[in-house]
Amino acid sequence: MDRPSHFRSVQPGYRWDGVPYLPYKDDGSAPFKDISRQVLFSDPALGCEWRYFEMAAGGYSTLERHEHAHAVMILRGTGLAIVDGEVKPVQTHDLVSIPAWTWHQFRATDNAPLGFMCMVNTLRDKPALPSAEEREAMRENPDVAAFLDGRLLVTTP
Repeated sequence: MDRPSHFRSVQPGYRWDGVPYLPYKDDGSAPFKDISRQVLFSDPALGCEWRYFEMAAGGYSTLERHEHAHAVMILRGTGLAIVDGEVKPVQTHDLVSIPAWTWHQFRATDNAPLGFMCMVNTLRDKPALPSAEEREAMRENPDVAAFLDGRLLVTTP
């Protein structure tokens, strides 16, 4: 009987043997740009999934919130992240904690891809998108408004 290997080698371009390269979400389900995902580990014995997301230069994830928390490590590139109204530049090896029910989004700089590892519960709820009223309330913070408009520039610390 063939058993799956416990080892999966890394390949060029932040890919791994036996790990499907997938779209981020179904097209039209939420606003995002130039982002992919790979599920590196999904084992019920772990109770979580470890995933790799990568957005092309200028790409971004969906602005969303949900009941489950995330643990993120930036693996490559630079960009900006918003978590619960706080906008910060992110770079390789930075860690980002995303608590439950907090608005969050990642954006890559215009000159390079941004890739990050993300650990989340195996069983999780579906994300919620902000209503028009919630977006307007977020925009009261000038940093958040600039982030949402793509006007913030990333300066590497």
